[in-house]
Amino acid sequence: MLAQYVFPSKAGLFRIVRHGRQWRALCEEQEIGRHETPQAALIATRIACPQARLPGDLDRWRFIPELALAHSRVSAEGTRWRLAG
Repeated sequence: MLAQYVFPSKAGLFRIVRHGRQWRALCEEQEIGRHETPQAALIATRIACPQARLPGDLDRWRFIPELALAHSRVSAEGTRWRLAG
């Protein structure tokens, strides 16, 4: 999982996702834009979607760090599945 900021709103689920060196601003699955910093992505998102009433400070968004679900990944040894039949 990539590092991202998440904020639910009546207009949809907003996310600011790290994508390589840039940050993608998304509403649901629609991309709003790509920016150099998460703060720039937040500003652009607030301008593009004023009806969402998004907070102006990323501290009020939920931050999900990169690889937050690493514990659910398959181990390096792999998984040996039994074949049916």
